[in-house]
Amino acid sequence: MSADATSLYDQAGDPKRGQLVFVAGDCSSCHASPGQSDRLKLGGGIALASPYGTFRAPNISSDPVDGIGAWTVKDLGNALLSGMSPNGSHYYPVFPYASFAHMSVADVVDLMAYLRTLPAVHGRAPPHELDPLFQIRRFVGFWKLLYFRPGEIKPDPAHDPQWNRGRYLVEALGHCDECHSSRDLFGGVKDKTRFAGGQDPVGTGFYPNITPARIGHWSQGEIAEMLKTGNTPDHGRVGSSMADVVINTSQLPQDDRDAIAAYIKALPARPTPKP
Repeated sequence: MSADATSLYDQAGDPKRGQLVFVAGDCSSCHASPGQSDRLKLGGGIALASPYGTFRAPNISSDPVDGIGAWTVKDLGNALLSGMSPNGSHYYPVFPYASFAHMSVADVVDLMAYLRTLPAVHGRAPPHELDPLFQIRRFVGFWKLLYFRPGEIKPDPAHDPQWNRGRYLVEALGHCDECHSSRDLFGGVKDKTRFAGGQDPVGTGFYPNITPARIGHWSQGEIAEMLKTGNTPDHGRVGSSMADVVINTSQLPQDDRDAIAAYIKALPARPTPKP
């Protein structure tokens, strides 16, 4: 990381901008305490099933002992941009830092400013329940060598500002390809299937293809409307985990939903992989 980027960690963040980063990143979808309705009580604990065992989302509330209240802004930056904990261990990539690593440092600073306004929640999440082989954290370092490509997404001058904003929201904050892609044996996204759909982690369902090969008949306005209301052009409604995503995207400014839709419309058409 450059010295200029590192110095940004010492600046005061804007919690209002941080709130937009929070909802665009779907933070509450994983980290809100289960069994209660307040999406801002970030005590963690939700079970995330996978072929490697069950992960538990951690407490990221402002509690200084059980949450991240004692973290510095740089600690949060290392987690999001490098997949590293304050004690220097690798986070498992069920935490989608492979996408968050494309965030700007400014957004990390703003996000921490917002997180510090939220209530402290006491209690730690239960430990992960993983197969013994996958309890060895140094294997995650090997995974990173294969799949982790950090670096802030910079505007592409060949495209307009709306497309560039949409790209940032989809590829970095929204981490859309983390679900809407297929994965290989080691859990890495198969590049040729990005956004073309993929089997859910436990093999009980299939995330849909969101490239023009599948939803090309949707207009940009219809995609933006789905992100606001959950309603699809065929008079249906999104379900499963996407319904939870819509709770978050509905809180974004309309310009951001329009930007996401513009970027999705511009994705290359890819065939849906077989389950």
